[in-house]
Amino acid sequence: MKKTLILVRHATAEDQTFRIKDFDRNLNSKGLGEATAMGKWLAESDVKPDIFVSSPASRAFKTAEIIAGKLGVNTASINSRTEIYDGGPRAYLNAINTVPETFSTLILFGHNPDITYFAEYLSGSNLGSMKKGSVAFIEFEGQKWEEISAKTGNLTIYRTPKQVSEV
Repeated sequence: MKKTLILVRHATAEDQTFRIKDFDRNLNSKGLGEATAMGKWLAESDVKPDIFVSSPASRAFKTAEIIAGKLGVNTASINSRTEIYDGGPRAYLNAINTVPETFSTLILFGHNPDITYFAEYLSGSNLGSMKKGSVAFIEFEGQKWEEISAKTGNLTIYRTPKQVSEV
């Protein structure tokens, strides 16, 4: 059975200051618009993730909530995985390798640079740096979630908020 992984870099957040911990940074108005645009585009594209996994950091989780809302998914079903926040690409791999086989489409919300490294690791594609709010679809043929590793996937779609807003 084909597996689809949708990687989402969190949308634009407020600047880091000495008053706000990086973990607690929220989306700014631009980021709220980016997340809304991406959620709308995913809904119009009839994307139906079976499972949502997100970093618990405010900006990533809010991006997940907005997109879940646009897809008609209850935000209470978003799985928060603490290690995605600062665990490196290995934490992302662990998050997908432990997904139950009953799910075929996973959407995962995280942070740069790890999410870009992870997309490139899985697909062998060169993305440069995923833009804020962007999505990368990686498909895996005939593999279980636990078998996914380096260069086992095929990058099929990469879209940025700017690209979907121009359509």
